[in-house]
Amino acid sequence: MKLSERKIIHIDMDAFYAAVEQRDRPELRGQPLAVGGSGGRGVIAAASYEAREFGVRSAMPAKTALRKCPMLLFVRPQFEKYREVSRAIHEVFQRYTHIIEPLSLDEAFLDVTRTKGLERSATLIAQQIKNDIYNELRLVASAGVSYNKFLAKIASDQDKPDGLFVIPPEEGSAFVAELPIEDFFGVGKVTAQKLQSMDIYKGIDLLRYNRTELQQLVGKSGSFLYEIARGIDERPVKTERVRKSIGAESTYKENIESSSVLREAFHSLFEDWWLRYTKHHKKGRTLSVKLRNADFETFTRSYTHDQVLTSKVEIREQLEGLLMTLWNQQSVRLLGVSISGFDDEKPAQQNTQLTFW
Repeated sequence: MKLSERKIIHIDMDAFYAAVEQRDRPELRGQPLAVGGSGGRGVIAAASYEAREFGVRSAMPAKTALRKCPMLLFVRPQFEKYREVSRAIHEVFQRYTHIIEPLSLDEAFLDVTRTKGLERSATLIAQQIKNDIYNELRLVASAGVSYNKFLAKIASDQDKPDGLFVIPPEEGSAFVAELPIEDFFGVGKVTAQKLQSMDIYKGIDLLRYNRTELQQLVGKSGSFLYEIARGIDERPVKTERVRKSIGAESTYKENIESSSVLREAFHSLFEDWWLRYTKHHKKGRTLSVKLRNADFETFTRSYTHDQVLTSKVEIREQLEGLLMTLWNQQSVRLLGVSISGFDDEKPAQQNTQLTFW
């Protein structure tokens, strides 16, 4: 099969945590709402679209959010409820394909190239999924449809909320050509400034450089930029059927700058990951934390135990400890956590290491 014949959908629930709270509590509907924080303390985990109109965003300190929107309402996050809703959303996905790559509780890639039904249009499948989610769960999702993961992800951000945007194969290269360089995955604030200083402002500007030149300019991500500037992304949609590790990660639209925001973001990510981990009924020995800074440098720190880990509290504390030893005050754009060395595998040698992931 040609790569251009693939049909990839990216589903992103709109303001997920806040939308669930507004669905379940009518008095919150239409109000600027923040999930997380507490009377000006803490960090925003999610903001309703009414709050976003004032500039309130996730991972923002609550004090900053209140300055932007003095009438902002706060509710405490209820992660167990969000996990239940996420499970229901994934049951909808399963009606259309089993090739699903969850990214978080509210986001996933779906490969519908060989859909289970008779309908072969990925656009219509995406619309059906959106309709099912709204009719059954009273929640709104945005969808992006394209022939690779990069473009499907970009497409899902185009018409939020309640969007459905399609980038067909014949338009992929032209779309990327006009994409601002700061919207490319792998281009953080520092890298964007570096590229812009060389008159690289859009995807079309990358075409002046060969693969080696881009690698020399921006390091490991240069090869990816070379490919995606030509509309090429060969990454498959990865299911969770066979795994050597179980992980979760989150990329933040605004870089994390402080330890308090970092801890809050970690706790939200951990709850997403814990759902995925417990669903597989596996027990692992090796904990890993992944961190990507604003310049797209990626690091991990891992630790392997003699025995499998079973306590949620213990695992959370150890992962958080690994994170804080890894963080060195740099801006953070991505966090990830994972566990490996499962009880049906040969134990790995105990170690602590810092490596590129």
